[in-house]
Amino acid sequence: MIPSLTLGVEEEYLLVDPQTRDLVNDPSPDFMKSCKEALGERVTPEFLRCQVEIGTPVCNDIKEVRRFLVGLRRSVIKNAEQHGMRLIAASTHPFADWGRQHHTSGPRYDVLDHDMGGVIRRMLICGMHVHAGIEDPDMRIDLMNQARYFLPHLLALSTSSPFWGGHDMAMKCSRLAVFDSMPRTGIPDRFDSYSEYERMIGRLINAGAVEDATKIWWDMRPSARFPTVEMRVTDVCTYVDDAVCIAAFYQSILRMLSRLKLRNMRWRIYPRIMLNENRWRAQRFGITRDLIDMSRSESIDFGSLIDELLEILKEDAQALGCYDELLHARTILKRGTSSCRQLGTFESAISEGADKHEALQAVVDQLITETSEGIVI
Repeated sequence: MIPSLTLGVEEEYLLVDPQTRDLVNDPSPDFMKSCKEALGERVTPEFLRCQVEIGTPVCNDIKEVRRFLVGLRRSVIKNAEQHGMRLIAASTHPFADWGRQHHTSGPRYDVLDHDMGGVIRRMLICGMHVHAGIEDPDMRIDLMNQARYFLPHLLALSTSSPFWGGHDMAMKCSRLAVFDSMPRTGIPDRFDSYSEYERMIGRLINAGAVEDATKIWWDMRPSARFPTVEMRVTDVCTYVDDAVCIAAFYQSILRMLSRLKLRNMRWRIYPRIMLNENRWRAQRFGITRDLIDMSRSESIDFGSLIDELLEILKEDAQALGCYDELLHARTILKRGTSSCRQLGTFESAISEGADKHEALQAVVDQLITETSEGIVI
């Protein structure tokens, strides 16, 4: 049977000082307290104090995802403004210094700091994670093996991290370059069964390498807490519509693969080195160049690949009621991802006579505006 493919989305945001446009490295505890009073368990602190994370409840369809994402963003933006801050949904801040940030107090964060050292202290990055409900454990593994192919496509649509520490990194996604310094990251291995996956986790636990499966930080993983497969490769999207589009793509891809399975068919599984090549291209160029079409062994313009994918997924997206959300990918291609727009704002400010820091501040202003676009406070 086709799994339920219920959805849950997590987004991480950054807190900004509206005067300096730098990060607020020590926000008032009252901010998180007020967020908790409004949202309960739907909002949590992150490792760094300048970050905040939200998570939707289990959603039956993409319309619920949109409703909860808009509501959660609205509440956190409102609370941030009441405490003299602004919120940006971007995977890196244009010029903030990671060395000036403070980590959140608490046993979980203290353990991470002790175990990871300088690597975790440098994690001044934000992401978006999408859970999809798949009840059967072996099907989780089977679909994960196949869906790995599409991770670079989802990453390219999401990119929002062109700057790091005040530098244009010549990458649409610099977040993964930072995150990949952590252990147990990247595209996951292929597994023949859920039992094989569990045995691998057990070996790591017995060796003292990890406490549990939550310390596996792959781009996609079986959740250790829920009966889901969690997609983790994407940047956080500045526009909420882009986030909804990517969640719809992920859900539709999994339904398409489930439908093939019912017909004793499957998506071909390619070597990880080829998947990593596309992952790198998505990091470097986002939607602006090409990815490798593995079946044809040639590079294809990203827009053409999206058009093909829209056709492949049409039946499944219509069955899920999210085809309109999928078609939003064409809007992303037309206006660019957050990274494209950030770079455009920076270059425009420079051409108008701004110095580098002023241009980066203009990018922060753009991010503040776009993060709240379509969200009535």
